[in-house]
Parts: sequence; structure tokens; C-alpha cells
Amino acid sequence: MFNTEDIYEVVIFSTGDTKAGTKMGKLQLKNTVDDSVLNCILWEETLNRFDSKIFRTGNLVRIVSASFNEKYNNCLVSALELVKEAKLGLEQAETEQYWLKLQSYIQKINDEKLRNFVSGLFEEYAEKFKIMPAAKLMHHNYVGGLLVHTVECCEFAELNMEKFVYKPSRDNVYAACLLHDFGKIFEYTIDTETGLIDYAQGFRETWITHSQYGFCICMNAGFQMVAKMIAAHHGRAEWDAIIDLNGKDLEPELYLLHFIDNLSAKFGKISTRLLG
Repeated sequence: MFNTEDIYEVVIFSTGDTKAGTKMGKLQLKNTVDDSVLNCILWEETLNRFDSKIFRTGNLVRIVSASFNEKYNNCLVSALELVKEAKLGLEQAETEQYWLKLQSYIQKINDEKLRNFVSGLFEEYAEKFKIMPAAKLMHHNYVGGLLVHTVECCEFAELNMEKFVYKPSRDNVYAACLLHDFGKIFEYTIDTETGLIDYAQGFRETWITHSQYGFCICMNAGFQMVAKMIAAHHGRAEWDAIIDLNGKDLEPELYLLHFIDNLSAKFGKISTRLLG
């Protein structure tokens, strides 16, 4: 049953057009008591009454007025109240700390050509990379989330590589960890005032996925193994992997990045409410 005292966390928000040509908002909320999910619709008239900041991922809100379906898992919202505003993401000092960590991993790449290639990309797109999210919904979806996720992958790799009997190329592993999601700086947009994330117009028509972007730039630069690791990091073709890890006789390195990336995504700081 609906209770006006219930507090919900904003999971995701998006807008689209109705058949009548008006705007419609889709809002997914999570009950902070039982983690139940509530899918909401807001018509244009309702949307116009709100500052878009209220829909930031991680915000805590209260539903003041709404009409619900019988199962109380879908509703049409007419009034919403902001209870607590979530952090946009990393603070400036946190950003610089993570950036220094990222730079330290670039310097761990011994091959000069590969190190200069990776370093050059981050130097050229530094300001954009520092603010980008790692995803729209699934993980690290906040300002600076991509930076945190990338550093986490490098840290997980460093902790585990010495444990393996088969010794992968540390240069290739670090480069793949650093660049596997680099294409996301072009795949997503983020409003640094509201924290709202969307897909960049035209990217998917040109590159299909960020994995394809990373694969292509590394192949074109002559770093085949790094490219293959990036191509496989989503694991399965149905998850947009270019190389499916169900294939036979694949190099062990291809599995390494996939599992590292998955660990960071599953256990990383998904909500800005968990930052700091």
C-alpha cells in the first residue's frame, strides 16, 4: 500500500515524447525500507513544475500525490518532494587523488610506445574523462564514476597478477584496464549541474559501443592484445562483447579483464549516497 511517509531513492530518470507529441518522464524509484522498485510516469504538465535536479540518481524523495496500479509497483506521479539531495559525484580533491592514481598506473607500463599511446589519450581528454560516469544505470553512475571504475580495475589487476602461475604481460593488462571504457567519454553525456546522464547523440550509430571504440583505436595503433582484451571485456556476445568468452582456445588475458571489470561493476560505489 502507498504511504506518503515512505522514502524512495531515485534509480534512473529519462524523458521521451508521447504519441501526442508532448513530453513524458519515466522515473524508477527504490523504496529505502524494503528495496522494492516502483516505476513511475510523469506527464509534461507535472514535469514542468519540477527543477530537473530532483531526478538526480541517489536523491531521496517522497511521493506526495500519485495514482497506483493494483500491485502498487507502477504509478502516475502528480506531486513529489525532495527529502535529501545526493552528491553529484567526486569532489575536486577526490578527483585529483584518483587522477594521480590513474597516472601512476600509466607509468607502470614499461613499453614506451604503449605508455606514450595511453598517456597521450588521457592528456588529450583529461577534463572530459574526469567528469564522465561509467554507466547510465548499472554502476559508477555519477560525476567522476568512470575515473573511479578505471582506477579500481587497475588496482584489482595489480593485486591479482602476482598470484597467477601464468604471468600475463603487465603492460597489456594495465593498458587494457585503463582504456577498456575510454569510449564512454563519447558514449555518454552528463549534466554537471543536475547529475543527469544520457546517451550522446549519434555515438551508437557510428561506433555501436564503447568497446568497439576501444578495440579500434588500439588495433589501429598496433596493440593487438590490448585490443582483444577490450573486445572481450563484456564477456558474452549478447552483452555486446566483440569476442565471446564462450569461444575455444582463447588467451587467458581475455578472461582477466572481464572478471576485473565485473568485480568493479558489481562491488563498486553504485550510488552517490555511498560516496564518502
